[in-house]
Amino acid sequence: MMSSFIGFGRADGSVGIRNHVLIMAVDECCDGIARAIADSIDNGIVVTNYNTCMYGGNEEMINTMVHTGNNPNVAGVLVLAMGCGSIDPEIVAAPIRVSGRPAFSLVCMKQQGTRATITQGKALAQELQQVAQAAPRIETPISKLVIGVKCGGSDTSSGIASNPSVGRAVDKLVDLGATAIAGELIELVGCETILRQRAVSPEVADKLERLIHEEEARWHVDGAEVETMSIGNSVGGLTTLEEKSFGALSKTGTRPIQDVLQINHLVHEKPKAAGFYLSEATHLCGSAGMHFASLGAHLILWTTGGAGFNNPIVPVIRISGNQYLLNEDIDIDASGIMRAEEGVESVAERIVAKVGTVAQGGQTNIEEIGYSYCSLYQKDQRLETLLRFKPGC
Repeated sequence: MMSSFIGFGRADGSVGIRNHVLIMAVDECCDGIARAIADSIDNGIVVTNYNTCMYGGNEEMINTMVHTGNNPNVAGVLVLAMGCGSIDPEIVAAPIRVSGRPAFSLVCMKQQGTRATITQGKALAQELQQVAQAAPRIETPISKLVIGVKCGGSDTSSGIASNPSVGRAVDKLVDLGATAIAGELIELVGCETILRQRAVSPEVADKLERLIHEEEARWHVDGAEVETMSIGNSVGGLTTLEEKSFGALSKTGTRPIQDVLQINHLVHEKPKAAGFYLSEATHLCGSAGMHFASLGAHLILWTTGGAGFNNPIVPVIRISGNQYLLNEDIDIDASGIMRAEEGVESVAERIVAKVGTVAQGGQTNIEEIGYSYCSLYQKDQRLETLLRFKPGC
């Protein structure tokens, strides 16, 4: 098993396994400008806010943008705004600069229009790319590695093959000193008793149960028909959310739960030490990628029946146990478990080995193509108030 990886050193002491420059648009009117600028450099990634250009009510989303800008895989950031909204781009850029990363901001109206903003933005992007290219390569212990854990497109094989294999891999990685973070609290409904037994303290146990129940309430509001199990889950053989939950539970492994990391408009909690964590990373796929990025994840382990998912900031390793849906997108074939030809332990070893390869710079099967949009999910503060939830407690 690996004990270290060679990464890109950052001024804040973190070490990335990728070396990206983010072009962030705090309002959708600047998305085209952001893409024109990003296309001018090799490692540019666009993150756009489509949740209106108002600051009030969008604080959680802004926090996610800031913390994503501080992800270890990010070398520098350019933040754009049109200028007529209430989100000053410096609200995002200034906290990123505190980490020691370069973070510039431009306002289109102050730059005298789109073409001038693109010209200036390209010049700044070139500066950021040079910073990225100058990042020192540092041998880093595995204890610095942060791994997100997510499922999607789940079917019968998920709870039997891919999820248990990832859970065992998570245990192995945590035992090596790494940090693993799972989310999707809506998909742990019914598992509270088991999870409480893994919590490191009564306070963490109470917190995880409270946050699971709150997430269930958000998605099951009386009088509102909201789909929380996709048709693909049902066609794949899953019948209830609880049944899906116990399959999803197995991807979290067995190690103690250090905390449940909250993501809301008041707090954006991150791991304080190595170990296993739950979090409020959403079950919505593209947005989950951004949540994991904002929590500091270097990469994501993604279990599935056959669906693909990708994030341009955080590499995604896809694991499937469904031999009928396997395709070139899948990095780890766990279908031998379904055929009784391979065990969970063996697949877990291959997952850990793949984590080491990707941490060292090796690409996942579709790392350069088929990206999901960098969606920025946030809770609706109006609904939170109506449900009488108290964030940050």
